[in-house]
Amino acid sequence: MKPHPKSPGRLWPLLALNFFMADMQSGIGPFVGVFLLAHGWSSGLIGTALTLGNVAGMAITTPIGGFIDTTGHKRAWVVVPGIAVVLGSAIILLSQAFWAVAISQIATSVAGAAIVPAVTGITLGLVKQRGFNRQIGRNQAFNHAGNMVGAAASGYLGWHYGYVAVFLLAALFGAISVACVLMIPDQAIDHRAARGTKEDDPDSQPSGFTVLVKHKPLLVLALALAIFHLGNAAIVPLYGLAAVAGDGINGPSFVATTIVVAQATMILASIAAMHAAEARNYWPVMLISFLALPVRGILAYALSGWWGVLPVQILDGVGAGLQSVAVPGMVARSLNGTGRVNLGQGAVITVQGVGAALSPALGGWLAQWIGYQWTFLLLGSFGLIAVALWVALRSAVKGY
Repeated sequence: MKPHPKSPGRLWPLLALNFFMADMQSGIGPFVGVFLLAHGWSSGLIGTALTLGNVAGMAITTPIGGFIDTTGHKRAWVVVPGIAVVLGSAIILLSQAFWAVAISQIATSVAGAAIVPAVTGITLGLVKQRGFNRQIGRNQAFNHAGNMVGAAASGYLGWHYGYVAVFLLAALFGAISVACVLMIPDQAIDHRAARGTKEDDPDSQPSGFTVLVKHKPLLVLALALAIFHLGNAAIVPLYGLAAVAGDGINGPSFVATTIVVAQATMILASIAAMHAAEARNYWPVMLISFLALPVRGILAYALSGWWGVLPVQILDGVGAGLQSVAVPGMVARSLNGTGRVNLGQGAVITVQGVGAALSPALGGWLAQWIGYQWTFLLLGSFGLIAVALWVALRSAVKGY
């Protein structure tokens, strides 16, 4: 007797994909800041190059989500972007000219933007709405574990062998990711379920694109995330730059440590978010994630170098780990039956990407003008704004 296509035994390629795609998806992205700093770049110029990439990724995410809703070849939206990320990372190693770095960041961000909604759609198509909450929690736990292992290995290899070794590791993880997604049988993916079409009505048609601007829960969620990420996204790269510039710390090993600590926390946070959502809903999970940012800004202000890595990055792990489960879960629940779940995922990622895209440039120039410590406090204050918005408009989102 054949195993059921949605049984746990048939989901292991999906879990393996989430593990290995973590390092492949970002390439050498987390190490770009300290790599460019070592090649004479200023913090403001580094932030500007990163922002160009973030803006490109932000602009393409919503249309990509729409394509993933309609396509019957969802696995290809992991394979092709994965290859593009590896090629984009290689450009930085070949040239540190501004436009070469900018093109690399744009290519990496655009490709990375496709992978998240593609894997979300594949997951929903495999387990459907009733199994999505638990499976997305498992996916994220494996994804964070992959990030942790990849960062630890990258830090070790970068310390001993340089940035080329970091790139080669990302390329290896990329090849394994492609193999994993191809091991998911295409016929096991229910493409109607993958886009959030009504499962009890096979003749139902997808909602129009206007669902994005008419759906209040989606708008509140996206706006709160944009504010949060405007403050949050710049803290990790700036914290690494401050440590390398001020204390002469080894760049690759320090960046790797910040990632490992955060990702280890994210594993636990994603599992906690999964269980919390099963018991209640995602509203309190998101509230806690927003509250982590102002505390993190204060700690980054007060502690520097190795002393601050543990508390600052644990809080980063709490916020990001909770959101990694809560955001796709809220979108899938609130848009269930519309047939536009992946379009909605892309739209939320796009709007929050506005904040994330502006954050490196904002943080980089602020650090150049007023210093790193005061910048951390200002960035942390955006978390309080997100909390205020989330509480004030709770009636729109509390049921999800």
